[in-house]
Amino acid sequence: MDWDFTENIAFKSLIEAFKECDETSATEFLASDGASYYLELIQDAAGDGIDISDSEIMEELQEEIIDYLENNL
Repeated sequence: MDWDFTENIAFKSLIEAFKECDETSATEFLASDGASYYLELIQDAAGDGIDISDSEIMEELQEEIIDYLENNL
């Protein structure tokens, strides 16, 4: 993926919310308390030219986000 989501303000907010919650699973967090942050990040991705209608691209982005949350915090 060519988009560096780690520099995005919505992603930084998502990280802070994940750190502050009691959830240990990034997947569960994104499906519950983190859903609004995730949606904002996806909207930013679309604004930066990412084709969010492409399921393969979206799956890759979601995997990268989950991997980052689970392995870098």
